[in-house]
Amino acid sequence: MNESSDSPRILLARALRQKHAHGETRVRLSTEERAALKRFLKAGGLLAQRRAPRDEARKPGPETRSPKTDPGTGHQETKTPDQPPPPETLILAGADKAAQMEHLRRVAMACAQCPHLAATRTQVVVGVGNIDAQLMFVGEAPGADEDLQGEPFVGRAGQLLTKMIETMGLTRADVYIGNVLKCRPDMPKGSTGNRQPTEKEMATCLPYLKAQIAIIRPRVIVTLGNTAIQGLLGLSGAVGGHRGRWQQYGDIPVMPTYHPAYLLRNASLQTKRRVWEDLLAVMEFLGMPISEKQRGYFLAGRGGGP
Repeated sequence: MNESSDSPRILLARALRQKHAHGETRVRLSTEERAALKRFLKAGGLLAQRRAPRDEARKPGPETRSPKTDPGTGHQETKTPDQPPPPETLILAGADKAAQMEHLRRVAMACAQCPHLAATRTQVVVGVGNIDAQLMFVGEAPGADEDLQGEPFVGRAGQLLTKMIETMGLTRADVYIGNVLKCRPDMPKGSTGNRQPTEKEMATCLPYLKAQIAIIRPRVIVTLGNTAIQGLLGLSGAVGGHRGRWQQYGDIPVMPTYHPAYLLRNASLQTKRRVWEDLLAVMEFLGMPISEKQRGYFLAGRGGGP
């Protein structure tokens, strides 16, 4: 026999699903409410029904398998009780942009879908900038500086990105900056530097970036480096084979270009010019004013950059 849609059990389940969709993982009950809930569950025989599968699960099976090891991190894979949340459940329906972004930030701050990252991070680095921005930059993951300060692109590569933005005639306050991964990828003890996120880590964290894009609705996205085009667009291969050519994320044009960290390692005039041409194409698309001096940046015989 089907239960009525307004039965206590259905109403309770519906309320708990709504709280989970909004990022709430705990519900506080008074002593009286807990006692009433236990009486209700016992009356329906639900406790016995729920214990049976748990007890069954404790019984040793015919074969015991060791956890798989993630080749990208060396960690044993652990299953988490929940799958990554769909992007639409991360957006607070009916709220303004500021409230939606704050809700998303709170949910991301509590995320522990990657236990090894949650255990080693200092902060969750959600994003920074103008939530009404026409232009959004997407990088790969926080580094050591970003993990400490809780803001993306604040290290040496971030300083170069700021200079790139200012050369376009904008400031960091005019754009929005985010990453595919919100936590710094952990490193083996004694190791320095940063590692590239694994495909599993990117897939787990991607709903947060997609929700950010859905809230901001930028006119253009600039992806920075290989990880960004792989994570957001699913493109394989080096970024050099994709840069300078428009891609699409839904109905939003995307311009892939090199990561600022790559420019720090390969500071040739030719490489700088390629990145600048990508940004010029973005400026033209947005209808931004471009001076002759700007058009001549990083051309041989034209005095270099700004």
